[in-house]
Amino acid sequence: MTVLAFGAHPDDVDLYAGGLVAALTRRGVEVVLCDLTAGELGTRGTPELRAEEAEEAARILGIETRECLGLPDGGIVRTDEAQTRAVVESMRRYRPELILAPYEVDLHPDHREAAHLVRRARFFARVDRFDATGDPCRPGPILFYEQKIPLEPHLVVDIGEVREVKREAVRAFSSQFFRAPDDPVRTEISEPEFHEMLDARSRAHGSRIGVTWGEGYRRDEPQAVQDPVHLLPGTRLARKVEHS
Repeated sequence: MTVLAFGAHPDDVDLYAGGLVAALTRRGVEVVLCDLTAGELGTRGTPELRAEEAEEAARILGIETRECLGLPDGGIVRTDEAQTRAVVESMRRYRPELILAPYEVDLHPDHREAAHLVRRARFFARVDRFDATGDPCRPGPILFYEQKIPLEPHLVVDIGEVREVKREAVRAFSSQFFRAPDDPVRTEISEPEFHEMLDARSRAHGSRIGVTWGEGYRRDEPQAVQDPVHLLPGTRLARKVEHS
């Protein structure tokens, strides 16, 4: 199984879906991270530094493959044919059974456009006559992760076992998320309050499923359930029923 996780910028997936990614790799699932842009408009750092940070974060999360499609930072456009082609080719290259992407309701234009771009590319990845390299495929469903604007989740993932792994991966992006005492330039994501907000949100999501830390996700399509035993809470109970 391969999961393909898209972020508009380096650090998006790590910050907002890093718990799910770490939980998947811990269970032996191959996860490929695909940054749509190099984040060249970022207030701090350089594209080269952010690329180094992204590789270190990927290592921490257990990721072997991370790529950057080189789309323009601040210029993601859902209907751009060249951008659609680049994302289609990524999907055809890795043939994912699950896709992660930013949710469309967000303040950042790139985040909004990325959600629609990934949706559009997922459709055209299966179209034989769409002008893109690679054999057509039918990618799996998309799970949309929340960013600055909270979402009402369709599902919540318990990330308690991997929370510290996610935090370490976020710390790898030191040029973005931390401000030195002598640095007068303040950005929202470099202030402690931003990370405290994300922790509070994770606590809130976790409380909805009876755990301490959670990540919330939305889907466009209903979740298929072939085995009704999987609806039962707790793996111990599920195993007991399966073997009774």
